[in-house]
Amino acid sequence: MAFLARLACLCLLLTSMPAAIADWRAALPAAQQLGSGDFTWFGLRLYSARLWTEGPRHDWNQPFALELTYHRSLSRDTLVQASLEEMRRLGAGRVTPQQLEAWAKVLQEAFVDVRPGMRITGLYQPGQGGRFYVDDLPTRTLADPAFARAFFAIWLDPRARDAQLRLQLLGLAGKPRGGS
Repeated sequence: MAFLARLACLCLLLTSMPAAIADWRAALPAAQQLGSGDFTWFGLRLYSARLWTEGPRHDWNQPFALELTYHRSLSRDTLVQASLEEMRRLGAGRVTPQQLEAWAKVLQEAFVDVRPGMRITGLYQPGQGGRFYVDDLPTRTLADPAFARAFFAIWLDPRARDAQLRLQLLGLAGKPRGGS
């Protein structure tokens, strides 16, 4: 009988958990894939990226999700350091050492050692911050809009290191530029 009572309490707890615990899709119910592409390093495909938006284009004033599916094993430390280096590069002079130190802790909590097939998804919430999910399970939420903008800029800023991947994510690769 005690087992059934505990099971009922667990079921009640699970069904009443806040939306922050839910899969990222709950925050973007009308999400559609805007674009996708692969990131390679010295010819090795490290991950595939997909950008999910609720509209026909990327807009920093609207929530979106960036999903990375890994094709190689990478350590959490490698992911954290690569992210921080790009955030520092893109923030050139605007990102303080104190911010980078705080952001390193967040990324350590949000990321895991990845193996092929694993996914890390970041949910961008304008003016609020971001949430991270590993294989659709929440790992970390951060109410820091500056962090969220700096992190997602790694892929979406015009100065992103992989310009082709950026264009693919934004759904612009292969489309004619400018003009009528």
